[in-house]
Amino acid sequence: MKNPAKKRSAAAKNEARWAWAFILPTMLGLIILNFYPVIDTVYQSFCKTGDFGKGNIWVGLANYKTVLANSETWQSLWNTIKYAIIEVPFGVIIALILAVFLNKKLKGTSAFRTIFFLPMVCAPAAVAMVWKWLYNQQFGLLNNIFHTNIAWISNPNIAWISIGIIGVWSVIGYNMVLFISGLQEIPGDYYEAAAIDGATGVRQFFHITVPLLSPTTFFIVQTRLIGALTVFDLMFMVMDKTNIALQKTQSIVYLFYTYAFTNGNKGYGATIVVVLVVFIMIVTFIMQKAEKKLVFYN
Repeated sequence: MKNPAKKRSAAAKNEARWAWAFILPTMLGLIILNFYPVIDTVYQSFCKTGDFGKGNIWVGLANYKTVLANSETWQSLWNTIKYAIIEVPFGVIIALILAVFLNKKLKGTSAFRTIFFLPMVCAPAAVAMVWKWLYNQQFGLLNNIFHTNIAWISNPNIAWISIGIIGVWSVIGYNMVLFISGLQEIPGDYYEAAAIDGATGVRQFFHITVPLLSPTTFFIVQTRLIGALTVFDLMFMVMDKTNIALQKTQSIVYLFYTYAFTNGNKGYGATIVVVLVVFIMIVTFIMQKAEKKLVFYN
């Protein structure tokens, strides 16, 4: 008669083999597509790329000294921060207001939810083409409607605002869906009790909705802030290389793309990425500290 312990051991080994078979593709994907590129990027930031992309020459902190001393780096970082200042707050506030209205039982709410979410599923290239036409100084719809002659995306003073508006338009639908999900988790008893006590809709919004939505709001703000600090495709497709406002609008990821892929200086580009990652880590650390004071968990 076979020993039950051996049977269990054989069954456990078979289960372990199947478990490894299922998780191995994911592990390989993480190692090949995530972990190795991170390590290689950090390594390249200490190197000077060889001719024709072959061979790296170790230069230590030389790239970091050059990047941090280059005014173009700080200008691009400031451009990115300005973009985030527009996209994150306005994208969150507008999405929250829309979510409150669309969370009510009204006719056509499903259609409006779909309409507002459409920008998230549109191809970035199509979005860029449409907005470049809207912003066109001679034939654009905006200048024709308002009878103006404004260079929306070629004036260095306002181009970054125009780019930020596109960013807000693009993320409203995503933020709105998350807010609607958070609103549906708030018990209706709170609003009924507040209504009995005579609280108006505005007071209910600020004293019930906003505090109880703070975990969702914090999540959206944190993720959208990281997304805004790593923006690239929007600026790359809207701003032409010959645009005189490019220097005042290009993000730091755009700068990385220019040095790493256009100029072929991958070591310098990798250094820019590492600097950006460190900056994002600092911002995330500050936000995690602020979470304890700003987020209300019921």
